[in-house]
Amino acid sequence: MEILKTSSGSHHLHASKNKTHILIIDDEGPIRQVLSESLRDEGYFVTTSTDGEAGLEALKNEKPDICFLDIWMPKLDGIEVLKKAAPLYPDTSFIMISGHGTIETAVQSTKLGAWDFVEKPLSLDKISLVIENVLKCKNEKLEKLALLNKLRNSIALVGESKALQSVREQIVLFSKESFPILISGETGTGRELVCHNIHYMSSRASRPMTEINCSTLPQELIEIEMFGIEKGSLPGIDKTRKGKLELVDEGTLIIEQIEEMPDVLQNKLVQFIQTNRFERVGSRENLSAYPRILLTTAYESQQFQVSERIHPELKKIILGHVVSVPPLRERKEDILPLVFHFSDIIAKQMAMFRKTISEQGLKLLEKHTWPGNIRELKNYIERVYILTPSDYVDIHDLRFAGLVDKKESKNLNSADDLSGMSTFREARAEFEKEYLIKKIQENGGNISKTAEAIGLERSYLHRKIKSYGIEAV
Repeated sequence: MEILKTSSGSHHLHASKNKTHILIIDDEGPIRQVLSESLRDEGYFVTTSTDGEAGLEALKNEKPDICFLDIWMPKLDGIEVLKKAAPLYPDTSFIMISGHGTIETAVQSTKLGAWDFVEKPLSLDKISLVIENVLKCKNEKLEKLALLNKLRNSIALVGESKALQSVREQIVLFSKESFPILISGETGTGRELVCHNIHYMSSRASRPMTEINCSTLPQELIEIEMFGIEKGSLPGIDKTRKGKLELVDEGTLIIEQIEEMPDVLQNKLVQFIQTNRFERVGSRENLSAYPRILLTTAYESQQFQVSERIHPELKKIILGHVVSVPPLRERKEDILPLVFHFSDIIAKQMAMFRKTISEQGLKLLEKHTWPGNIRELKNYIERVYILTPSDYVDIHDLRFAGLVDKKESKNLNSADDLSGMSTFREARAEFEKEYLIKKIQENGGNISKTAEAIGLERSYLHRKIKSYGIEAV
C-alpha cells in the first residue's frame, strides 16, 4: 500500500518553519514514521503518538502548533479526541487524516473545529499546502493582534486616579456585551476615546467603527447619515446611498451628542435598537443591521434621565448602561501624567527634544482648573512647545503661553488685559471668544442649550465657534 505520494516526485514542503511544532497522532507505524521523517527533513519539530489516549496526553503536555489526527483508531478515535481537545487547545490547528473518509465525516470534523481533512494515501503536496495555509493564517492573526495591541496602546486612557480606574473597569465590563451604552461627560473629557476603547476591547475590534455627530450635522442630514437614502427620493440623489448603520453593520456606530438628535429620529433609533430593522429615506424596503450603538452626551447621567430632549424609551434602554467620564478638575492626580504624555507625543511630532518643565511650573499646571478638560490641556502643551524656544520651561514661559492661575487672574486689571489689542475690532473679538467659551462651559458643552441661553441661532453660534477656533471647550 502506498503511504505517501507526490505529483512531482519531490518531497519538498514549502512553508515557513519558525520552529513549528507538529504532532502526529496515528495508530499506523509506517504512516507515523514516513510523515514525521519527511516533516523533520523540512525543519519542523515533530512528535508522534500511537493512539487517541496517548495523543490527548501529548496535546496536554506539548501544546503543538499543528496536529495531524487520524480518525480511525482503536480505544479512542480521532473524532472523540477532537471533541475533547479542540475546546481546550484553541492555538492548535487540527488536520484530520483518514483512509476511508466520507463527506459526512469531513463535515462533522469541520464543525468540531478541525482546520482541514486529508485522505490516505497522504499527498505531500496536499500536506505542504495545508501547513502553508495554517502558518499563513497564524501569522496574519499574530500581525493583527500586534497591530490591535499597538492601537490599544495609542488610545490608552492616561492617569492613575480612582475615578479613571473606575472608567477603565466599566470599559472592560461593557466591552464584553452588545447592548447600547451611554458615555456622559463634559466636552474635552475624552468621551470618544472611551468609545474607541470599548470598540477595540470588544469582539468587534476587527470590524468597522464610525460616528455621527448630531451637534455639527444639520438636523435634516442626520437621518440620511444614519439610515441612508434611496435613489431619486430627493432632487440630486442619483444613486442609492447606504447609511452608517448599514455600512458599519457588525461593527460599532458612535452617535455623538445624542441630545442634539431630533425626537422623531430618536424614536426611529429606538425602533432600530429594539428590532435591528430600518428603512432608508425614501424607501419601504425593510433592511437589517447589527452594529453596537454607543451614544455620547454632555449631560450628566441624572440630567440625561430627566431631560425632555431625550426620548423616554431611549432613557429606558440606556438605564444602568452609563459610563460617566469625570472632568479633569475632579481628578487632579491625572494632570501631570497627561502633561508628560502629551509632551512626549508633541515632541515626536515636531521632531524636538522633550522639554523639561520646572517644579514650580508643574505645580502651576496641576493647580489650574482646565475648564476645557483634557482637550484644552493637550492644545495648551502644544502651544508651550511652539512658543518656548528653550528646552527648559519655567513659570514665565507657561504664562506667556496663556496660563494664568485663579489668584493672579483676579488681580489682573482688565485694561492691562486688553492693552495688547491694537484695534477695537480685535478687543471685541477677544471678548466674544472668551464670552462664548465661558457660556458653553456653563452649559456643559451643549451647543443648542448655549444658543438658547444667550439668544443666538444655533447655526450662527456654530459659525462663531468655527471662526474663533473654539475646539478646546
